[in-house]
Amino acid sequence: MSEDIEALAEEIRGCRICAERFAATATGHRPRPCVWFARGARILVCGQAPGMRVHEAGKPFWDASGNRLRAWMGIGEDVFYDQSQVAVLPTAFCFPGYDARGSDLPPPKVCWETWHDRCLDALGDVPLRLLIGGHAIRRHTGDRRPVTEVCRDWRAQPHGTFVLPHPSWRNTAFLKRNPWFEAEVVPALQEAVATALRD
Repeated sequence: MSEDIEALAEEIRGCRICAERFAATATGHRPRPCVWFARGARILVCGQAPGMRVHEAGKPFWDASGNRLRAWMGIGEDVFYDQSQVAVLPTAFCFPGYDARGSDLPPPKVCWETWHDRCLDALGDVPLRLLIGGHAIRRHTGDRRPVTEVCRDWRAQPHGTFVLPHPSWRNTAFLKRNPWFEAEVVPALQEAVATALRD
């Protein structure tokens, strides 16, 4: 029997495993796990880690990346932030901080190792799963090819799974170089999202 998902969410919100790690970053911030899921969700968004804006707001994809992701999915904020419809499970629940050059640090592996099996078990079967960005794709699939190659091979994924580049503005060049993504993947994704929400 799966553990109580609300109790698990509260346990994660109280996690301070990475407090010393985050204090030593250029941002010197405290942990603030962004937990956004409920059992029964129809879509599972598996991202990388919260950015600074999400860290401050306490809502996943509360930034320009979220706007692009919701456009790809063909849904608005009302549906995306309805936890009975969409669950968000990042590779790490906290903003990892910036390095000395101002770049995002990678999601700490300890977060995945501590929480993700329990979260996936508590969430149960979710009809549609989106794996977003290299960290999430590698963690969930074990596929270590470049993200472009994995995404180009999107039809080879198991039924109900989409692999997507991160919707960050930094990947605008990817979209320009790879018009097949918006021509082929996005329409298929929107159809799958609509089906998952309808069924």
